[in-house]
Amino acid sequence: MEKGSGSPSVGGSYPQKNAEILSSQYGINLFLAGLLLTFAWAVHAVGISKSHLLSYLITLMLIQLLWMLWYLGRSCTQRRLIRDKDTHAGARWLKCGITLFAVITLILDSFKIGYYIDFSKCLSPTEGIFPVTHAVHTILQVYFLWCHAKDIIQSFKTLERFGVIHSVFTNLLLWTNGVLTESKHQLNEHKERLITLGFGNITIVLDDHAPQCNCTTTTLCSIFSQGIYYLYPFNIEYHILASTMLYVLWKNIGRKVEHHQQHKTPFKFHGITVGMIFGLVVLTSTIAIVVVYLIQIGRSKIKSELALTMFYLHAIFVLVLMCTAGIVALLIYRLEDRSLDNSKNPARKLDAELLVGTAAGSWLLSWGSILAIICAQAHPKYTWYNLPYSILVIIEKYIQNLFIIESIHREQEKVNDDIKTLRIVTISRGSTLSLTPSYKEIYNGRAAPESGEVPCLFKGSVCGRENDRGAKEETSQDKSSVMHSASDISFYSRNSVTNNKRRILKNIAAFLFLCNLSLWIPPAFGCRPEYDNGLEEIVFGFEPWIIVVNLAMPFSIFYRMHSAASLFEVNCKT
Repeated sequence: MEKGSGSPSVGGSYPQKNAEILSSQYGINLFLAGLLLTFAWAVHAVGISKSHLLSYLITLMLIQLLWMLWYLGRSCTQRRLIRDKDTHAGARWLKCGITLFAVITLILDSFKIGYYIDFSKCLSPTEGIFPVTHAVHTILQVYFLWCHAKDIIQSFKTLERFGVIHSVFTNLLLWTNGVLTESKHQLNEHKERLITLGFGNITIVLDDHAPQCNCTTTTLCSIFSQGIYYLYPFNIEYHILASTMLYVLWKNIGRKVEHHQQHKTPFKFHGITVGMIFGLVVLTSTIAIVVVYLIQIGRSKIKSELALTMFYLHAIFVLVLMCTAGIVALLIYRLEDRSLDNSKNPARKLDAELLVGTAAGSWLLSWGSILAIICAQAHPKYTWYNLPYSILVIIEKYIQNLFIIESIHREQEKVNDDIKTLRIVTISRGSTLSLTPSYKEIYNGRAAPESGEVPCLFKGSVCGRENDRGAKEETSQDKSSVMHSASDISFYSRNSVTNNKRRILKNIAAFLFLCNLSLWIPPAFGCRPEYDNGLEEIVFGFEPWIIVVNLAMPFSIFYRMHSAASLFEVNCKT
């Protein structure tokens, strides 16, 4: 196996690049095979059952478990060795986020186990083995990411590349399985609600995979079956976060890093009160809107139309606020003259690519809605609110992506050297702004206390000469002090303006963070006007539009969570 040492060369980099290409192709084929199996189960292909899909996923998880145990065991035996770390990867807040999602995923697995026990007579054993294996996989993977997400692997690189990329695509397949299962449930509910909006010409055929036997405990079965679908959004976010962290680990294998001091940027609530208050108002109102929407939609045609109108008006108001905040932040950046950090950073590059890539999902839905409104022959009143909503979704993501990507590429402000220089010069010139003397000035006996007397640390000729020159220098020092005090005031004035700009940017980042969390909640928990509007389904056809929504919606949901995570980082960095 290769050992990571020495400077990169053509002969040394070729095997690494070859291993990267081979491992990526292995992962892609692994994913495509699982994706095809998932699709075959979804469309009820002959000879393909859910047990085949679950068996494939269980096998992938067991292989990943073996690799993680091998890696952890090897790391324990080599724990005294100093390893390179990517300080930008695996931030603490990201680890805390994935831990929260993992805990809820474990609750989901326990519900699946309970569901299997109640329907054990007519369910395949794989449906009981899968949640158990998944729970063990989740616990070990979170531990692995907490301990080794920052690692830069320099030994056994070929083997590790295959192990990490296997883990990446295993999580992507588990994410795909969760998305499909949750989408099928949402689609069934959507088909049942369509008739209340007056779209009776759409044939409703439920795609049901319910077990063909009676439950042993009816109440528990109802709790498990309903609870599972409310927990799926967290399971979906867990797997996509895990795959991104593992992808960064894969990109870091064999990487040469420059050793430099990484400044820690802890999150602080101080100075972001305004942004937090407005953000919490948006979050609270969004939760209320979602609750009312889910209660009203599907009850009757009038109630469904009122629920859609209420959703669109609230979303338009929030999106306008977010666009305004993003424009203000970009204008502040234009007024500042700070260079961008263009150094190689896999984590930062992946963040930017995910922002633009996943935004394409909601852009696709928005353009579909715009075209449907333009081309439709009949326009119910509530559908007109969909037009400004769709346009604002496109604009808001465009502005927010610019703000986030520029923020994560801006060089972090360092302690200004002018402050240190100013302090020394001010003390040596006797400025009234000086607070404490420097070490060298005390040592050399030149520090002036507030009284203006020069302490003589050394007796004899040195103090004598200083006292003799005191009268001659007094006049020039007074003039210098006045001039320097003016420059000091100018410097602190500029520093105050910079602090005000930073405070505004932190409030904007905090506000956008909570707004993105707010906009993640509706689609994640079943509030999807793209389903319930009905206009797009008339223009494009029921099946084509449902396929578009099911493909684009997971990316749209992930975009909001990823944006919230990126904005949290921006807030810490600003």
